[in-house]
Amino acid sequence: METSTTVPEAVAALHAGIDLLTDEVVHDLRAQLPSYAAVSADELRPRVAASLRNGLALVQRWSAEDHRSPRGAGRGGRTYDIPATHLDEVTALTRSLPVEDIITAYRIGTDIVWRRFGEEMAVRHGTAEDLLPIAETLRAWADANTLHIVRSCRAGLQPRAVTATDHRRAALVRALLLGEARWDDPSLSGVARDTGQRDGRPADDCRADGHPDDGATDCAYDRNVLRLPFRARLPGVPGPAPAPRTPGDSHPGSDSDDRALARTIDLLRPWLALDTAGKPLVTTVEGDVAGLLVGRPGGLCHSLVVGLGAPAPASGLAREFTRATQALRAAVGSGLVGAFTRDELGLRATVVAMPDVGEQLVRLRLAPLAERGEDGAQLEEAAAAYLRQGLRLEAAARTLYVHPNTLRNRLRRFEEITGSSLRDPADLAEIWWALTHRLIHGPTS
Repeated sequence: METSTTVPEAVAALHAGIDLLTDEVVHDLRAQLPSYAAVSADELRPRVAASLRNGLALVQRWSAEDHRSPRGAGRGGRTYDIPATHLDEVTALTRSLPVEDIITAYRIGTDIVWRRFGEEMAVRHGTAEDLLPIAETLRAWADANTLHIVRSCRAGLQPRAVTATDHRRAALVRALLLGEARWDDPSLSGVARDTGQRDGRPADDCRADGHPDDGATDCAYDRNVLRLPFRARLPGVPGPAPAPRTPGDSHPGSDSDDRALARTIDLLRPWLALDTAGKPLVTTVEGDVAGLLVGRPGGLCHSLVVGLGAPAPASGLAREFTRATQALRAAVGSGLVGAFTRDELGLRATVVAMPDVGEQLVRLRLAPLAERGEDGAQLEEAAAAYLRQGLRLEAAARTLYVHPNTLRNRLRRFEEITGSSLRDPADLAEIWWALTHRLIHGPTS
């Protein structure tokens, strides 16, 4: 039994409307993937169109093969190769977009093509017998190409050597964030002295270790442009480590540190500020990823904890970075995920900014428990759970896996030992502050 001629007719119709199909795919990619939204539609359109033409040509070829063969014959040995030039395009794309987003984009495009193909088949009264072989083939082709893309990207994205320019860029960003940039050279005319630009040429003090500039890019920074400083960490990652590292650095640092750095940059890529060579203005500060953004992140930040400062010119970045650091520490200490400013975190951020007050309250409200060892720690845990659950006794007891009466007894003993009242709003506020201080800052010295 031969395949119906409706299949090649439907494919031919999609070929004829390739421009509209391309526009639909480009629109959905930019609507669903923030990293693609940061790429112009004009840049995406030729790549999407080439991929669609390739896929439709293969479906057309397979349909012709099936039309000449008995149903089911010849499919087992079918290959799903895509042109090497297309793989080169994909590999080039991964230099500016996360690989997982490229794979997702491939799936989005495949779904749109299949929907449009189904519509064309319905107009031509195609049957399920016509559609099923094409559906199986199209899905297998998409799966094979996804695997091919991943392998090609891995082969094409070998770690590159860290250049002097990379180190300069990271050092400049650190200097801006930590308030170490120098602004006292009148010849710079709106550009920080640390940018290394004098009369349009890189200055000597912007070169690493006294070696000649490698020519990859300059590290100029416009001191008047407004940028948002940020400090970020993946959820569950331990506290900061002391040594700063350059993004892409192949020197000291564990594989997990490299993966965390790369993942953080990928998640924030659509919002990262770039230098004139298109490189993100990021660095590391005490193990956290830090840098500059052009706008507030959204969407993908459910996988990241980000402290944000307000938009500021270069001279105000250090002040706002301090606020971003306080926001990050407050969010991490409170178990929050997402992007936050210091103001949005309210008292949590105040606990970070005023450690002396927190230490006083720890001594006042929690120190008596320390003398009782493990029993005191159990009572502190009971009070913390009670506050976390909004003073709801039964809910707090469930989180501790104890009977409500057991928790009630522990809270009574907490009040007796600390001299506090869990019914007095002022005492409650001080207990909460002391507990939050210990959570964020660690044990009081």
